[in-house]
This record gives sequence, structure tokens and C-alpha cells, in this order.
Amino acid sequence: MLILGGAAVVNALSGMNIYAASFLIPLAAAPFTMSGGLLVTFVSSWLQVAIIYVVMLIFLWKIYVGLGADQVWDNLMLISEKNPVVDNREGTYLTMWSTNGLIFGICNIVGNFGTVFVDNSYWQNAIAARPSGTYKGYLIGGIAWFSIPFTMATTLGLAARAMDLPITKTEAGLGLVPPAVAVHVLGEGGAFLILFQLFMAVTDTACAEQIASSAIFSYDVFKRYLYPNATGKQILLVSRLGVLAWSVLSGVLAVILFELKIGLGWIYVAMGNFIGSAVFPVAFALTWKRCSALGAVLGCWIGLGLSMLAWCLAAQTSRLGKGTKVVNVDTLGDDLPSLAGNLVALLSSPVICVAVSLIWPQKDFDWDQLKKKTEQWLIEDDIDESERVTHSELIGMNHGEEDSEEELSKVLYFSYWFGGGLSIVLIIVWPLLTLPEVSFSKSYWNWWVAIGFLWAHCAAFVTMVYPIWEIREDLISFFSGKKKEEAPAQAKADHEPAPLDSSKEQSPQVPEILVVSETKLRSVLVGQAFGSDGECASSEIQYVSSEIAIVQDSGDLQTSEH
Repeated sequence: MLILGGAAVVNALSGMNIYAASFLIPLAAAPFTMSGGLLVTFVSSWLQVAIIYVVMLIFLWKIYVGLGADQVWDNLMLISEKNPVVDNREGTYLTMWSTNGLIFGICNIVGNFGTVFVDNSYWQNAIAARPSGTYKGYLIGGIAWFSIPFTMATTLGLAARAMDLPITKTEAGLGLVPPAVAVHVLGEGGAFLILFQLFMAVTDTACAEQIASSAIFSYDVFKRYLYPNATGKQILLVSRLGVLAWSVLSGVLAVILFELKIGLGWIYVAMGNFIGSAVFPVAFALTWKRCSALGAVLGCWIGLGLSMLAWCLAAQTSRLGKGTKVVNVDTLGDDLPSLAGNLVALLSSPVICVAVSLIWPQKDFDWDQLKKKTEQWLIEDDIDESERVTHSELIGMNHGEEDSEEELSKVLYFSYWFGGGLSIVLIIVWPLLTLPEVSFSKSYWNWWVAIGFLWAHCAAFVTMVYPIWEIREDLISFFSGKKKEEAPAQAKADHEPAPLDSSKEQSPQVPEILVVSETKLRSVLVGQAFGSDGECASSEIQYVSSEIAIVQDSGDLQTSEH
């Protein structure tokens, strides 16, 4: 979707062939992603997001301070009298009483719900981060992100109307409103800023999508079904090839959509039709213990089928078809057909999922099995023995801390209440509170602008400064050349796995037993065979099998059952 909008803007501002731009955007990000991986994209995302917010603030100050909020209001009132907005109360732009706005809002919510639940990059980022940092990152990030549609999109969209720029509906659908406003208010400098901002946004997203797509292929397809014994080097190679393949494929898809006369706006409202049916089945699979695999799968696929059916049937009655009952790109992109498909996708899938799960129940899922199966598919053969930590051991190390299961259980309920409450406020309560003000007065408009202005600045501060604050100790250590103090040896010993069952008979000649996880040959010390510095104290480690290791001071090798 962003490739469509990005290519159209690059074409409009630079004159580059739109098909060439469709390949330039993903391929420009591919080498960086292939060489740096997920860690480097995390770091680069901070810089890219910082640029996006800085450019947004420049436009806010230029329009609302340079041009003036009062002047924008005056111009919008004049434009509304000249060209009243169809389906808006009193024909004004300054109202929440908008039929088309309501339809777009619903499609936007369904599509973005689907994006968060289905897009693998969201899951990958969440899994890669510390559990205690994930919920804070997504909640704070979601609040900060809201300034993009609420402040930037509203500002540039209304500024385009206030300045009466000659932008056609087709051009608006291609995403050309921001560059038109930028060029009008800042000239060539504005064109550079919007192009720079757009390139940061698109490449940031491209990196995340490339890694997510390659991870699916390398782990869920290549290792799972094609080559189960793949090594870390082989997985890395396949992942890099996957990044390159997805870069080319995404460019090809963008070209196909351009040839079909499908732009950013069409894809945006149609997105929920394709992925909205996965929202509730995925949510139930994670939060409802009685959700069955069959119910989740059928909920997604049957919901998708019903969505396509509703979408096409509604397109036959579209006003754009002029009574011909034709189903084409234009009729499918109309507001009401898109609304029908989005709502059916979102609301039919939970009914199907719940019904199937209750009619054909499945045994309650044991979440410990997920941990075991997850570790089964991890690749650790290229990691130094002393650095390997399994998922289960990681939980044990953090027991009693903010990453422990007890603390995360509390966080889960907080996320439910805070995230759910915030969604209700932003989606329902806030719009309802604006309805009494049918057409925004100048004072009400200034209040609206002030909230958006404040929200954007707070969001910019949070996204640019807060991450630096969180890693301040690491930065100090890096620039000072001093390593962070490591945890005391006793703290490390406290996190070691518990000794084996003492009730089992063991030879007195075998002082210690070391457990090795499956075929990874990871030695985990229990006792005092190792010195306080972690080095082996005159002991010899011999691997008897892929599961048992014996620490032997001297004498014949002894064996023991796990």
C-alpha cells in the first residue's frame, strides 16, 4: 500500500517513471535489511520516525502559525459556501456530521485492526522486544501514532481545501494531497521535505515487511517442511534471499495494481475486506482457552468468503454503476460496498469461530507446549555455548522481576483495560462529544487545533527522546568506553536450574550432573564444579549423550539417568 502512495508521490515530485519508483522503494531498503537484520532496523527506525515527526512539526508551524488557524477557518467557510460538501451537515468541512467520513472511519478501523493482527512484522517486533517493554511500546506508540492521522492528515487535508488547490479526486486517491500542500506553502523546500519524510516512512515499513516475510518463509516453510535440520548459516542465507525475493515481488504487485488503475485510497478502504475476518479468530486463539483450531481457521476463511460475497453484491447496487449492476474497480471502490465488505468480514468471523468451537470442542490448550515447540524450532548451533539461553531459562532468570510471569499477568489486565478504554474514548466517546457542535465555530476550531498541536509535539518528544532515555546507560557505556557492570556471580547462580531429584541413586564418584537441552549440548552448571569466575575448576566435562553431561574430577566415567 505504501509503495503505491510512495511511487505516485515520487513520480509527481521528481518525474521518475512510476513503475521504476515502484521497484526503487523496496529494492533501496533490501541491501540494508539483508545486511543489518532486525536489530539494525530497530535502531534505524528511531532515526526514520524522528525525521517523520520533525517534518510534521514544520508543516504544523507553517500552516497554523505562519498562515494562521483563524485564516484557515475563514477560508474553509468560504470554500464550503462556494462548493458545499455532499453528505456533510450544512455542507461544511468543519463538522463531524459526515456520512462519508463515518463510512471511511469504519473501514479505517476494520482495516487497521486487521493489519495489527495479521501483519507478521507486528508480531515479530513484539517477540523480539522484552516482554515488559512490549506492552509499553505498543500502548505509548499507538498514542503517539494517532498524531499522524489526527494532526498531520487533518492539517494537510484541510489546508488543501482552505487554499483551494486544484486537486482531483483521482490525485487525492493516489496520495498526492500532502505534496501539493508542501509545494504550495514551502516551494521546492516543501517538495524535498515531503519526499524525504515519505521515503523514511516507506523504507522503514519496507524493512519491517521484508524481514517479516523472509522469516515466514525461512522458518515456517523452509525449516519446518523443506529442511528441518537447517543450520543457522543456512537459515540466514534463506532469509536474505527471502528479503530480496519479497522486494522484487512487492514491486511487481505495485505495477500490477497501477495497471488495474488501483491506487492508495482504493487499497486503504478495501484492506479490511481481505484481512478483517482474521481479527477475532486470532484474538480468541490467544485469549480464550476453549477456542478450537478448527473454529479459528473456519472463522477466518468463511468470514473472508462472506466478505467477498457482500462486497460484490453491494457493488452491483453502487451509484457509480448507474444501474448496470456491473462489478468493476470503480464500483468495488465505492463507499457503501467497501463498508459492507468490511463489516461482514469483522462481524461474521467471531460468530463462526465461537459456534464451531462450541459444537466441535477441542481440549484446552496447554501453553507450556507452546514454549517447548517454540524452542524446538530455534536455531542456536552458531551461538557460543556460554551465551545460549533457552526461552524457559529466560523466564526463570527473570522470575520475580518485571519480566516474570506473575508481573506480566498483571500487565495483561492493565493492557486490556487501558487499551480497551483508550479505544472506546478515541473511536466512540470523542466523536460523540463533538456532535453538538454541528459546524465548528472559530473558537471551537482553535480548541481543536490546540489539541492537535499539543498532541503532535508530545508524540514527537516521546518517540524521539524517550527511547534515548531508556538506553541511557548503554549509551554512556558506549561513549565512555566502559562496559556495564555485570551481575554478581551469586545472582547468576540463583538463576540456575534446580538440581536433579536427589531421591535417585547416583554414584559417589560423580560429583555433578549437567543438563544439556536436546542436541544443543548446552551445559548448565549445578553445584560448585565451576569457580566463582565461571571457569572450570580442575574438572573435565564429558558429553555422554545429547542430553546428559557428567563433570568428573577423576576416575572412571560414570553415567546417570536424567
